[in-house]
Amino acid sequence: MNEELRSWIAEARWFGGKGRDWELTAVRRVGELPGAPEGLRVSIELAEVTYAGDAGDTELYQLPLAWYDHPQDRIGHALVGEWHDDDFGQSFVYDAVHDRESMALWLQAFAAPPTSTARGLLDFHSLAGHELDLGSHSTLFSGEQSNSSVAFGEDALMKVFRKVTPGVNPDIAIHQVLTEAGSTHVAALYGWLDLVDDETNTTIQLAMLQQFLRTASDGWDLALASVRNLFAEADLHADEVGGDFAGEASRLGVALAEVHADLAAHFPVEQRDAAVVDDLASAMEGRLSAAIDMVPDLAAHGASLRATYDRLRGLDHIDVQQVHGDLHLGQTLRTSKGWKIVDFEGEPAKPLAERLKPDSVWRDVAGMIRSFDYAPRVVALTGAGGFDADAEAEQRSYRAGEWSARNRTAFLDAYTTQRGEDLGPAATTLLDAYLADKVVYEAVYEARNRPGWLSIPLAALGGTTT
Repeated sequence: MNEELRSWIAEARWFGGKGRDWELTAVRRVGELPGAPEGLRVSIELAEVTYAGDAGDTELYQLPLAWYDHPQDRIGHALVGEWHDDDFGQSFVYDAVHDRESMALWLQAFAAPPTSTARGLLDFHSLAGHELDLGSHSTLFSGEQSNSSVAFGEDALMKVFRKVTPGVNPDIAIHQVLTEAGSTHVAALYGWLDLVDDETNTTIQLAMLQQFLRTASDGWDLALASVRNLFAEADLHADEVGGDFAGEASRLGVALAEVHADLAAHFPVEQRDAAVVDDLASAMEGRLSAAIDMVPDLAAHGASLRATYDRLRGLDHIDVQQVHGDLHLGQTLRTSKGWKIVDFEGEPAKPLAERLKPDSVWRDVAGMIRSFDYAPRVVALTGAGGFDADAEAEQRSYRAGEWSARNRTAFLDAYTTQRGEDLGPAATTLLDAYLADKVVYEAVYEARNRPGWLSIPLAALGGTTT
């Protein structure tokens, strides 16, 4: 069994250990979904992965499995293997998120949370105010990297967390608070699933069920379409083309300000002193030093970046609260009723405890501003739009800069106006520092994953101010 599971995990999109030496050191059944028809059992397993090396660090992955006593050709693509299980006997084992029969059991459990499960560990929670459509069929989303999302008709969307960690998942905690606060800028939370693990005396959050925004448009895709529209009009400026995005950027600024206000009203807001500000600047400097070793082109900008961090040290305090933590256009959806902000998990690479820490709202603002710079430059680099193949790169760069400047200004003006404050010297200093830190992160990411895009963050280092 373990060898078949290991092979399946190694090839899964959501497995984060690709390229590292690892072993499947334990598989533990932590729950079984009630109400399965004859011939089917549905379980949730936790797989412990241990990496080679002196540290021997481990990760936990959630495996929802469907156990059939006969092969199921309709989900043959999701077959994990065939083996004998002490509880279920000889079984054909499938990845349950692909199986409508299995997913129907999850939906039923959210609609009427069981008082106990076969093993007494799974705790389904349901928020009042929405009646789930139990007749809807499930559809697995393709292309996701870190989790598995399953839509139930046009009613609900379930996100199954694959890599799990004991503790509160910020995506659930923040969605719950914003849903109960009546925020119109998030998909409403319908419920979530906890694993109450007596063996380790911890709670692990396994899944969340929320409103399915079926007709929503991805913010990143809308931005790219706007850029292409501009590039196709050689004689028009960004404010003259039909696909001008500035109005949407402004509405997005308002939405983010309102979300930040709701979070400040329901989570602690703290003021950190100069020592914490100094630690923040030092951490940014440390990331820069490490980045220069990997991206030597950053060295030419080292002095100006360090000067930005030194200005940060001049602040005597910083206000922090719960924020998104990983905001960009790809984390937004445009619906007929306005913008929605999604995926409040924070940066996936960070430990869960760190993602739960409060931070400055300007981190979120910086992430969105960098996204407004990325969109036009990606289009310019990939050659999309109306330019001839031999068009000068200088013209594309000018158009990209024009689009970026117009939309980041619209976004920032709307954000600060909605907050009722100007972008004063202290906020400018903070924003510049977060922008610089984000650009350094981007440079490392592109050098590792998309070297052809390294020019995008490097071009931003001509000036990180707004």
